[in-house]
Amino acid sequence: MVGNKKNLILIVLVIIIVLAGYFVWKQIKQPKIETVVTQIESTEDVGDATSTKSGTNIVPSLSYQKALVLYKDKRIQFDKDKSVCAATPNHATYKSGTTIMLDNRANEARTIKIGATYTVKAYGFKLVKLSSTKLPVTWLVDCDEHQNVATILLQK
Repeated sequence: MVGNKKNLILIVLVIIIVLAGYFVWKQIKQPKIETVVTQIESTEDVGDATSTKSGTNIVPSLSYQKALVLYKDKRIQFDKDKSVCAATPNHATYKSGTTIMLDNRANEARTIKIGATYTVKAYGFKLVKLSSTKLPVTWLVDCDEHQNVATILLQK
């Protein structure tokens, strides 16, 4: 009887160790998305001279028109139709460390998920830095309750 009890305890310990190892491995393997240290967002043209304080950093505000120019090849736009939440482009490839523009053209705030979750104001945008320790990696983009509206391939 004592031998069976020791075997049972040993089996339970092995299962716990295996599960703990699996979760640690999963965390290490999980792609990492980093947000720009201070996320820049704007819904109006505020000009170059205006700054907003975010934590300890002062970040110049960026107008939508200037963001369109700066991020013309690094932008994912979400359309105005809330029932679809279509993304353009719906397939994109970027290098790790690239900052992209999440552009919401709807008249309501949107929740965008690319690993991390971002709230983008109505007719607003948010700049997000994408990086991963594992490359190449493909991420699925969700918009509100719509899943997989776009895919991002992140490369070296």
